[in-house]
Amino acid sequence: TGTRMNSGGRPKQFLELHGKPILIHTIEQFEHHPEIDNIAVVCIAGWIDYLKGLLHRHGIQKVKWIVPGGTTSQESTRNGLNAIAADQDPADTIVLIHDGVRPLITPELIHDNIQCVKDYGNAITVAPAIETIITTGDGACVDQVIDRSACRLARAPQSFVLKDILDMHHRALAENYDEMIDSASLMMHYGVRLHIVNGPPEN
Repeated sequence: TGTRMNSGGRPKQFLELHGKPILIHTIEQFEHHPEIDNIAVVCIAGWIDYLKGLLHRHGIQKVKWIVPGGTTSQESTRNGLNAIAADQDPADTIVLIHDGVRPLITPELIHDNIQCVKDYGNAITVAPAIETIITTGDGACVDQVIDRSACRLARAPQSFVLKDILDMHHRALAENYDEMIDSASLMMHYGVRLHIVNGPPEN
């Protein structure tokens, strides 16, 4: 919803950049990629009709599912995955989970995510940590300065075999875990070993 941006009531993904909503810039990266078959968009329910108009206006053809979002990021992601799973074989489908407001991805990054899932079962896009990272237990003092050469920032896409990520979502739902910040955190919570793909820091 972009509440931190104070964008005047318009969700941040619909703000325009060079005459086109940021969300459309992002979707086009997947629309034009030969390895992407279909796209699911999870959208604020009250903006779905507006989104449909944008997709038509900009000639987007690969969006197969438009799904209302949930009350948390985790629920929204789960809604999108469930829509895909109702129409595709979860064991034979690779999904790239991406943020609508991160348009600065490349065809190479999309390919590398897909290939990493084929090779290792999952792919987490990361960017180098370029600032000093500290830990603090009490919020007032520095406990430790971490060697940033060993640190990465988790970004998107985060990519999986659909069955694997959906199984973890259903498990979390049954156990009342519904506040995971992203898919990587969810998978790590259940002990899944994650593999990284290097992405552009500016995204």
